[in-house]
Amino acid sequence: MDFSLAPEQREIQALAREFAEAEIEPHAAEWDREHRFPRDLFAKLAELGLMGVCVPEEYGGAGADFLSYILVLEELSRADAGVGVTVAVHTSAATLPILSFGTDEQRSRFVPPLARGEHLGAFALTEAEAGSDAGSLRTRAEPTEDGWRITGAKQWITNGAFAGTFLLFARTDPATPAAGGVSAFLVDAEHVRVTRDEEKLGLNSSITNDIVLEDAEVARDRLLHEEGKGFTVAMATLDGGRIGIAAQALGIAQAAYGVAREYAKERRAFGKAIAEHQAIQWKLADMSTEIDAARLLVYRAAWLKEQGLPHTEEGAKAKLFASEMARRQTAEAIQILGGYGYTKEFPVERYYRDAKITEIYEGTSEIQRLVIARSILGLQQRAMAQG
Repeated sequence: MDFSLAPEQREIQALAREFAEAEIEPHAAEWDREHRFPRDLFAKLAELGLMGVCVPEEYGGAGADFLSYILVLEELSRADAGVGVTVAVHTSAATLPILSFGTDEQRSRFVPPLARGEHLGAFALTEAEAGSDAGSLRTRAEPTEDGWRITGAKQWITNGAFAGTFLLFARTDPATPAAGGVSAFLVDAEHVRVTRDEEKLGLNSSITNDIVLEDAEVARDRLLHEEGKGFTVAMATLDGGRIGIAAQALGIAQAAYGVAREYAKERRAFGKAIAEHQAIQWKLADMSTEIDAARLLVYRAAWLKEQGLPHTEEGAKAKLFASEMARRQTAEAIQILGGYGYTKEFPVERYYRDAKITEIYEGTSEIQRLVIARSILGLQQRAMAQG
């Protein structure tokens, strides 16, 4: 068992860390305060190959492995989780599904502009009445002579206002219940109207939108995978995307731990640094231990995906543990800083706000527990056999 990173993985990790420390971390508080989406930043990331880290070079990417991509997300999220989730959705939820399910022509047409960062990608699944119950979506796609006419509304779409390509899910067979009648489409921004910018608790440097499509006419070749197989695309996408969100949570927790540790070594109470008090030592020990445990789960899931091995259960475990760990340990960081932790003078209150969403999007913690339970009990396989 070798837990060390390969030289090329360490190089990509160092590149992302240096960029994040120089270009992201100094501005993160301002972006959060002003709710500013740093659009120009992603062109700089693209110049370094970080908008298509694990995309093959033939499609405009850096050609690195999936674990390298996860390392990049961890480092970006350590500096600003909003930047991290923008890259995560762009890559995991929009670009990689095209590589996995697209035709040769679709891969050649859509992937290079995304991998080069010429425009952003978005994932449009969630609706007002179709969140965790994704099979209940109402957006519909009706066949036309030349393709499809899509009508519907989507909610909480990361990158919505700035995306150029949407991986969008719509019901193509109203007679088929639940997930069976859902298909996946590649839709250009010109067909999408943004109706709302969401005000959020955290991730204020990331844009989140409600969108609508009103009789959007798209060509037949915009269908991704097969008609009626959209739910297969969505679930496979979420399997990998959850690993990315787990890496985001890991980066947030690592940032909070770093601030808390340094503060504990400098802050004095009762005649000595608070790091010399056992109560604080135990908090820091727990933080470090849980961060390490989360990192092992995240890296294992990423390695399994890279090897083409089953990773649904492992990805769910990584996201479940890392996200709940991040929420707990960012709260502990605030506690270590005391009153200062509750102010915006230090970044730990931002980390706390940013961490919470990792327990919700790309599948809530409750959904992760269902995924894990079905896997360890064999319920998913039984359902497939009966179907």
